[in-house]
Amino acid sequence: MKMFANRKEAGKLLAEELSEFKNNINVVIVTIPKGGVPVAYEIAQKLNLPLEVVLSKKIGHPTNKEYAIGAVTLDNEILTEAAENVSQQYINKEIEHIRDVLKALHKRYHGNMTPLELKNKIVILVDDGVATGNTLISSIALIAQQEPLKIIVGLPVAPQSAIDKIKNQALVDTVICLEIPQNFRAVGQFYQDFKPVDDIIVMDLLKKACDNYLQNC
Repeated sequence: MKMFANRKEAGKLLAEELSEFKNNINVVIVTIPKGGVPVAYEIAQKLNLPLEVVLSKKIGHPTNKEYAIGAVTLDNEILTEAAENVSQQYINKEIEHIRDVLKALHKRYHGNMTPLELKNKIVILVDDGVATGNTLISSIALIAQQEPLKIIVGLPVAPQSAIDKIKNQALVDTVICLEIPQNFRAVGQFYQDFKPVDDIIVMDLLKKACDNYLQNC
């Protein structure tokens, strides 16, 4: 089973699998910060495509914040069946708080730039790997509200169970995963260098991606 040297190498290898989309003006690379950004950046550079981040956070259950009952972006939100017995007052308060956090992140990452339009675009959604796939699936649902033409998911590594769940999402056209190990414990076990990605790196890569893309950002 292959081990990636780092996220940069994983991105370059994924770019080879996505080479048919090079220079396609109808394609946008979208990634989940923070770990997915270095992977997606390499794909955007190799294929000459624009790079965008999906800023979203989960809504945690009131008795267990790690248990997601939904997810929120700057403009939209989704709730799962787990939210059925949770008070609307709690949900509204959480959405408001999360939006404040996301607005601060957007300002940090994008400044005054407007997010890229995803309507009628082919979205290639990239992360550095998934374990359960739940965060990625929430992102897919939120991206779907923007009415893209289709979503292609690109991952360096994931277990088969997560791949199956992602493939079952209505708008997902294709899932490309470089490694699907049988003995999967965590994404980081398949990287030699899996150190955390901080905001400085995210901001730097997003700016470079914008500067390098053939069209004005």
